[in-house]
Amino acid sequence: MSVSELYSQYTRVWIPDLDEVWRSAELTKDYKEGEKSLQLRLEDETIREYPIDVQSNQLPFLRNPDILVGENDLTALSYLHEPAVLHNLKVRFLESNHIYTYCGIVLVAINPYEQLPIYGQDVIYAYSGQNMGDMDPHIFAVADEAYKQMARDEKNQSIIVSGESGAGKTVSAKYAIRYFATVGGSASDTNIEEKVLASSPIMEAIGNAKTTRNDNSSRFGKYIQIGFDKSHHIIGANVRTYLLEKSRVAFQAEDERNYHIFYQLCAAASLPEFKELSLTCAEDFFYTSQGGDTSIEGMDDAKDFEKTRQAFTLLGVRESHQISIFKIIASILHLGNVEIQAERDGDSCGISPQDEHLNNFCRLLGVEHSQMEHWLCHRKLVTTSETYVKTMSLQQVINARNALAKHIYAQLFGWIVEHINKALHTSLKQHSFIGVLDIYGFETFEVNSFEQFCINYANEKLQQQFNSHVFKLEQEEYMKEQIPWTLIDFYDNQPCIDLIEAKLGILDLLDEECKVPKGTDQNWAQKLYDRHSGSQHFQKPRMSNTAFIVVHFADKVEYLSDGFLEKNRDTVYEEQINILKASKFPLVADLFHDDRDPVPATTTPGKGSSSKIHVRSARPLLKAPNKEHKKTVGHQFRTSLHLLMETLNATTPHYVRCIKPNDEKLPFHFDPKRAVQQLRACGVLETIRISAAGYPSRWAYHDFFHRYRVLVKKSELANTDKKAICKSVLERLIKDPDKFQFGRTKIFFRAGQVAYLEKLRADKFRAATIMIQKTVRGWLQKVKYRRLKRATLTLQRCCRGHLARRLAEHLRRTRAAVVLQKQYRMQRARLAYQRVRRAVLIIQAFARGLFVRRIYQQVLAEHKATIIQKHVRGCLARRHFQQLRGAAIVIQCAFRMFKAKQELKALKIEARSAEHLKRLNVGMENKVVQLQRKIDDQNKEFKTLSEQLSTVTNAYAMEVEKLKEELAHCQQSQDGGSSPRLQEEVESLQTELQRAHSERKVLEDAHARETDELRKRVADLEQENALLKDEKEQLNNQILCQSKGDFAQSSAKEDQRAQELEEERSRYQNLVKEYSRLEQRYDNLRDELTIIKQTPGHRRNPSNQSSLESDSNYPSISTSEVGDTEDALQQVEEIGLEKAAMDMTVFLKLQKRVRELEQERKKLQVQLEKREQQDSKKAQEEQPKNDLDLDQDADLAYNSLKRQELESENKKLKNDLNELRKAVADQAAESSSTHGSPDSYSLLLNQLKLANEELEVRKEEVLILRTQIVSADQRRLAGKSTEPNINARTSWPNSEKHVDQEDAIEAYHGVCQTNRLLEAQLQAQSREHEEEVEGLKAQVETLKEELEKQQQTFCQTLLLSPEAQVEFGVQQEISRLTNENLDLKELVEKLEKNERKLKKQLKIYMKKVQDLEAAQALAQSEKKRHELNRQVTVQRKEKDFQGMLEYHKEDEALLIRNLVTDLKPQMLAGTVPCLPAYILYMCIRHADYINNDLKVHSLLTSTINGIKKVLKKHNDDFEMTSFWLSNTCRLLHCLKQYSGDEGFMTQNTAKQNEHCLKNFDLTEYRQVLSDLSIQIYQQLIKISEGTLQPMIVSAMLENESIQGLSGMKPTGYRKRSSSMVDGDNSYCLEAVIRQMNSFHTVMCDQGLDPEIILQVFKQLFYMINAVTLNNLLLRKDVCSWSTGMQLRYNISQLEEWLRGRNLHQSGAVQTMEPLIQAAQLLQLKKKTPEDAEAICSLCTALSTQQIVKILNLYTPLNEFEERVTVAFIRTIQAQLQERNDPQQLLLDFKHMFPVLFPFNPSSLTMDSIHIPACLSLEFLNEV
Repeated sequence: MSVSELYSQYTRVWIPDLDEVWRSAELTKDYKEGEKSLQLRLEDETIREYPIDVQSNQLPFLRNPDILVGENDLTALSYLHEPAVLHNLKVRFLESNHIYTYCGIVLVAINPYEQLPIYGQDVIYAYSGQNMGDMDPHIFAVADEAYKQMARDEKNQSIIVSGESGAGKTVSAKYAIRYFATVGGSASDTNIEEKVLASSPIMEAIGNAKTTRNDNSSRFGKYIQIGFDKSHHIIGANVRTYLLEKSRVAFQAEDERNYHIFYQLCAAASLPEFKELSLTCAEDFFYTSQGGDTSIEGMDDAKDFEKTRQAFTLLGVRESHQISIFKIIASILHLGNVEIQAERDGDSCGISPQDEHLNNFCRLLGVEHSQMEHWLCHRKLVTTSETYVKTMSLQQVINARNALAKHIYAQLFGWIVEHINKALHTSLKQHSFIGVLDIYGFETFEVNSFEQFCINYANEKLQQQFNSHVFKLEQEEYMKEQIPWTLIDFYDNQPCIDLIEAKLGILDLLDEECKVPKGTDQNWAQKLYDRHSGSQHFQKPRMSNTAFIVVHFADKVEYLSDGFLEKNRDTVYEEQINILKASKFPLVADLFHDDRDPVPATTTPGKGSSSKIHVRSARPLLKAPNKEHKKTVGHQFRTSLHLLMETLNATTPHYVRCIKPNDEKLPFHFDPKRAVQQLRACGVLETIRISAAGYPSRWAYHDFFHRYRVLVKKSELANTDKKAICKSVLERLIKDPDKFQFGRTKIFFRAGQVAYLEKLRADKFRAATIMIQKTVRGWLQKVKYRRLKRATLTLQRCCRGHLARRLAEHLRRTRAAVVLQKQYRMQRARLAYQRVRRAVLIIQAFARGLFVRRIYQQVLAEHKATIIQKHVRGCLARRHFQQLRGAAIVIQCAFRMFKAKQELKALKIEARSAEHLKRLNVGMENKVVQLQRKIDDQNKEFKTLSEQLSTVTNAYAMEVEKLKEELAHCQQSQDGGSSPRLQEEVESLQTELQRAHSERKVLEDAHARETDELRKRVADLEQENALLKDEKEQLNNQILCQSKGDFAQSSAKEDQRAQELEEERSRYQNLVKEYSRLEQRYDNLRDELTIIKQTPGHRRNPSNQSSLESDSNYPSISTSEVGDTEDALQQVEEIGLEKAAMDMTVFLKLQKRVRELEQERKKLQVQLEKREQQDSKKAQEEQPKNDLDLDQDADLAYNSLKRQELESENKKLKNDLNELRKAVADQAAESSSTHGSPDSYSLLLNQLKLANEELEVRKEEVLILRTQIVSADQRRLAGKSTEPNINARTSWPNSEKHVDQEDAIEAYHGVCQTNRLLEAQLQAQSREHEEEVEGLKAQVETLKEELEKQQQTFCQTLLLSPEAQVEFGVQQEISRLTNENLDLKELVEKLEKNERKLKKQLKIYMKKVQDLEAAQALAQSEKKRHELNRQVTVQRKEKDFQGMLEYHKEDEALLIRNLVTDLKPQMLAGTVPCLPAYILYMCIRHADYINNDLKVHSLLTSTINGIKKVLKKHNDDFEMTSFWLSNTCRLLHCLKQYSGDEGFMTQNTAKQNEHCLKNFDLTEYRQVLSDLSIQIYQQLIKISEGTLQPMIVSAMLENESIQGLSGMKPTGYRKRSSSMVDGDNSYCLEAVIRQMNSFHTVMCDQGLDPEIILQVFKQLFYMINAVTLNNLLLRKDVCSWSTGMQLRYNISQLEEWLRGRNLHQSGAVQTMEPLIQAAQLLQLKKKTPEDAEAICSLCTALSTQQIVKILNLYTPLNEFEERVTVAFIRTIQAQLQERNDPQQLLLDFKHMFPVLFPFNPSSLTMDSIHIPACLSLEFLNEV
């Protein structure tokens, strides 16, 4: 492209600026070649004319398109120059808050001065194993790249972290080391990675200090070399240090501090163990107070000191050594406070003997006070002949004191570093290492001295190595792509290095001047002027003769020569060192021993570390200097620097350049001047220049085609070769062939060509956009016209309709008026007519009433006369009838009495005959009872009839008297006139009628008043009802709102409880997972131990070890348990309250037992009170009885005592019988064991029979005695009650003369005896009834008490809040269920205890009987053997298969091998799913059937160990893991289904209930199998996640599910892993779905429970969600609108797959909710506050950090999209402040949901299962 095309109108350029370094501007008109200026418009709309140098024709730099701004890699920019780099870093740092950016092979890290949440464990795992170009730039990405290259290429690596003070070098190096410690943790228990991390606090304490630029500046360089073994685990480390700034010990500039350890020790001076240090606050010491403020904001020296001490302890430094170290540090502080007093002559000085600080110094170091006092002020001069002691001036003494302090600190620093290396040393062979170099960057200050010179010298060496490495990489890239290239000219700083280190260079001349006795800094500077004045890298300042300038690669630096010689010599007087060597403390004497190297940096790796790697330099070694120079600091530093460069040249370097954005340490504040200065110094711009000199922009053919296919013509698309299409397009678009080159896999572009292609692409899109806009606008106008037309027609129609309706309304009103008039007139006429008609009717009514009343009075008088006549005639007739009836009755009675007497005589005669008596005695008792009943009935009838007769006669007499009186009255009235009486009656009747009328009127008035009052009351009630309805509606609404709130609260609480339950379950399963991990680790250690033990020689195992020791962690079958609460109490009393474990069940049992005892006490108390009441009543009733009852009571008491004696004898006989039985059993056991004869046994049986017979006799005697007692009692009672009964019976009416007394007495005796029996039965029934009633009353009382308690608790709960109500209700329900469970558990335990006892007795008796029968059969067979003359065969009767498999004990190993260890799932294809589980259960059932607990224990233990062994062997086989998960779950279900527990037997058939276990309770083994199932499930998830995880990112984010939607962007030097030719290593979504299909098919075919399958896919979908979202949050290139569309499509495909497989109920879709919301966030509009509200309301599953991170990463794919503004992101943050989101940015993709194994019984019966022959289980016998 020509210059005129590039610099056209609206082109944006960069121009220099004094404040911002570079400023953006826009051309207002096209530039033509030859013009002297450019017309520019700045961003603030000001117009400016920019002059152009015609000779150089240097035009301003072009600005990159906005779409390229903010890229992860600076080399992806089309225009590579300083303003583009600075602007890109500024945009990323300020707008997106990204502190890391790639620049080719360099990671640029800008210090944010703020703690960011991007360094957690989740971020480490997210970057682990990822390709460097796939993720956003990060220090973890560089560390992971180094780790992967070490593992892949078997080559050592180095990470070089550089930058100026305060740029964040130490923190970056610390994070890199932490990454290695996390990813490459040690495989053994040495915890070497923790020790490596623990070295950081110590090194920071003794080597870091506060400077004006940094609060935690490292004042030394260090190279940490981390060693790895062949498995790439950390085995050791080594630390090398460089150039400690010793001068800081004695001097600090203003606002700076000494090393942190001094201030930490002063902060902890008040601790008791540091009292002997005699320290106070830091302000009291000269060496810590020169800089002013001794504290740092945000730093706690006391806490840091505690961390330092913990680090010392972790590294193995003993407490005594720590105290010695702190004594030496404290002595340095005291040495600085020693007061030196000058003498009068000025050439000498002295120290007071009473100087407290000198005393403390000597005491802490263990040296002699007098010698130290003398040699601090004197020095020794040694000549060839004599030795002189010379005094020193005050300044010389101060310098010597400071030198001594610096030397002590340097030696201590070296000792600590050496001890750290010893702690990190390992005896294992080191296979490779990664070194982390944390070294000072290029420094330039106002006054630069020897330290800055050495630092800049080291940076010159590092920059040379960096330049050569970058050039080599560029060369390799061109050669790899097979394109022609020319030699790139880059800056070579070898002349500057030669100036410093070559022969007679600056360092040589400095060492030479140090040898001169009276050498000075001025003489050395003059020698430099004379020697190097002609060098282009050396200059002499104009205004100074003691300074010199070195032109470094970054800048010119002026060094002041004052102090160079002193610092290079590092002079310490020998006499002072000798005093320290004679210290009584070993550590102090060891520090200054002659064979120690004074500076640890000179130690070789073989000496200071465990490194076994021989490093070979890439350049020739320098010759060893003379021995005189070995003591100088410059020589030591040069030697250590050469050693460092040899190490770096032998490794693959990785570069991290730290940038300090501002000097004020403000968070996210960018100073362009400071940033450009550091970019120039650290070599980033040099990298850019080298890249820009060649082909900086590089595109893969695949990515280029997808990005610029809009520029391809239709004819070119006919070619299927994408490479050919790209070539044709470029040749057509770019005419200059030198602007691009075609490589083997990439296209290389010159600078600016990608921007030109982007311009062409934007123009193409702009033209298409205009066409689309034109068409859409036309369509919108047509739609608008049609809408207006429809609206007009609608308005017209509405107006016409309105006029028609108004006319119709007028006509309707006129018609209504006419109708109203007619109706009104008709109503008036009708009212007049009705008034006249009512008057006529009233008159007629009164007249007719008068006539009717007259007729009524006449009829009434006639009716009364008729009634009087009727009553008189009736009375006469009744009197005649009664007379006749009385006569007839008297005759009948006389006749009947005569007949009865005749019959009685005949019966008496017949009764005296013997035969009749015999015949009658058969049913005498029943007949007597019947007669007695008849007599009672006749007596009752007689009484009733006599009472009726008396009443009738009385009534008859009264009626006769009344009739007589009436007859007399009637006769008198007949004599007088009847008319006056009738008139009186008529008058009385009229008065009564008037009174009735008046009362009626009163009642009518009252009724009217009441009706009115009732109507008013009804109206009031209706109003009140309406008000109550309104209140009811309001209350209902309030109740609804409250219920909604309560429901929401209750649902929230339920969710919280469910979450707590899930967390508890996840914690338990994490413990199971940890247990399996520890078990695996134990197995590994055991294997290693066996390998170690496999040495020549014989090792004998202990003889007492059991073969099942490895299985001891499984529980045994419990055959006896604690049955009841008394046993538990006895156990607690035996163990002791202190030692007894407070088991919750025991505690609840005790509590329940206390409640039961309390209830029993209450019941007994109530019964006692009732019994006392009854006794008192009986006593009151029995007081008037006769004294004869006393004799009766005495007889009864005697009989009861006799009965009790007989019962006690019966009990004794029972006890004797039981003892006899036990003796028989014991003797039978002894006879069976000794094989004795059965005669003793038969003898015992005979004795048993005799005892039984005697017992029966005694029983009969007891029965006889009881009957005799009862009969005697009855006779006595009958004799006592004879006379009164006879007297009572003689009073019967009409029976005195005709009944025989003897007959009556006999009959009465029989009746009394039956009555007593009936009364006894009745009393027994009444007692039982009373007891039942009392029991029911007690139950009712208890229920009432419980009801009252529940009402009280209910009232209390109503006063509580809804949350407390729910919680209280849950507690009550839990307590109730606990009590019920305890009751049931106690009942079950008692039943089980009894059952076990009976089973044991049954087993004993069965064995004895079997032995006895076998012995008898053997004896009989021996006796009758000679009688058998022929052989008899016995036919076995075939029985049905009972679902049990029998095997011998020696076949158990073969069973486990064939059924578990060597079994493959393919062998059981087509058989019943989970067949091994069914076979194992049938074997267990047979062992239970034969009651062999050892067999059950051994089989289950072997099975579990076999399954673990198989899973360990096939730890990456999904099919095998799924197979054994299904079988383990099925075995667990079988143990539950056939356990005998009713809760698990609800779905069993009758046949299945027959297959339950009979003897053993395998509850504990069920728990073991459940834990094993959890471990298998976790292994299954691990295998499936390991298979799916590599596919997820490519399938979900990178693969184009919707073709043509996404467009690739330039990726720079670091290509993405998916940017292969046509995506060779990429996966599509169909591959993921195919893999999940295979998982689902395998699990379904193997019979895994559907609920577990749902949980598996829920876990897998969560992992897909977490991995995809984490990559989205860490990758800027995928945060775009098109990616959101792709994600939505991919998620819908996954949801469709779930529905197709009927897995949508698993909750898998809910786990992907964060990813769904992230996809929606990428597609939403992001401009207005309304958009911010929509985003906040939509993205509820995303945290605030995640939302802000996605918005910061959002990148437009073309220039038509707009970036998300900073103001919009701030608005989002302000609206989301109320959220309490976790601080974690990434999701934990390793999180595992707790698994649930629901009970799933099988419908198969054990006898229907067939064992295939392929299993080779012929040794199993069906039972």
